[in-house]
Amino acid sequence: MTMRELDAAGITDPALRAAYTRCRELNARHGRTYFLATRLLTPDRRPAVHALYGFARWADDIVDSLDSDAGPQERARALDRLDDDLARGLARGSGAEPVVRALADTARRHAIEHRHFADFLASMRSDLTVTSYATYDDLRGYMHGSAAVIGLQMLPVLGTVTSRQEAAPHAAELGIAFQLTNFLRDVGEDLDRGRVYLPQDLLDCHGAHRELLCHGRDTGRTDRRVTAALREFESLTRAAYRRAAPGIAMLAPDSRPCIRTAFVLYGGILDAVAATGYAVLHRRAAVPRRRRAVVAADGLLRVAAARLAARRTSAGPPAPAGPATPGILPLTRPHVRPEEVA
Repeated sequence: MTMRELDAAGITDPALRAAYTRCRELNARHGRTYFLATRLLTPDRRPAVHALYGFARWADDIVDSLDSDAGPQERARALDRLDDDLARGLARGSGAEPVVRALADTARRHAIEHRHFADFLASMRSDLTVTSYATYDDLRGYMHGSAAVIGLQMLPVLGTVTSRQEAAPHAAELGIAFQLTNFLRDVGEDLDRGRVYLPQDLLDCHGAHRELLCHGRDTGRTDRRVTAALREFESLTRAAYRRAAPGIAMLAPDSRPCIRTAFVLYGGILDAVAATGYAVLHRRAAVPRRRRAVVAADGLLRVAAARLAARRTSAGPPAPAGPATPGILPLTRPHVRPEEVA
């Protein structure tokens, strides 16, 4: 299937194909929800999305991996090497790391602004020293580089039916909504890394604080003050989804099912968090497998409908319809097998 995607995207160089394949492996292994949604894109778009995800994951692991004993200085040096490799890669269209080679090629093919990558790495670098945020505005400043620019990088790949300038704020907001969701889901894991992404002013409003979070992480209990703060953080996150939602209709029709599926599945994480009583300090909430399957099936139907509409448009206006045949109902939902849109 990877070969078909690379062929569809016109990626023929063997080394470059291997680099994209590596990015796809990273997406499949770590981005379960994201990878599922990506499968709903047309094959020619998927390699670019894998490249964007693979690079972001590679940088994030340098900073965040709990499987490494590397200290802040060693992580900073690794991030500097990646930054240098990226600068050379964007200038020359290559790179030492496979994720950089694929990203540089994607940036060239889709004319993605290089400043988005610089902003992303700046936020990754801040994670090495910044362990908390005083206000929600401060947190959003960080998320411009860590999340909003991911949405902006995706826009040229997905395509739009409006101007890119009109769609950009919604794409950026969707990136922020996804990251806020991750922050809420991963409060406990982030504590293990020494970080708290819940803004301090939000915690203060409910009488919560870092020590109370750590106590909950250690004991497996959630204090009512922490629960109240988490509930308010969920409300802020849902507001970000509402601001992002209008942007889905601004995307190219055959890209909408992918983003809508990600939108619904990530939003479902919020529902799962609430269903656990906001017990995120000691467990990770996840969308039930059955729910994921239902959303994915709906995405497949939407993909089939979008492609059918595109074929009808390219074929010109339809012939006048004849009289309805008795006993035959009009086709309202296309029946499609997963392999037909793979």
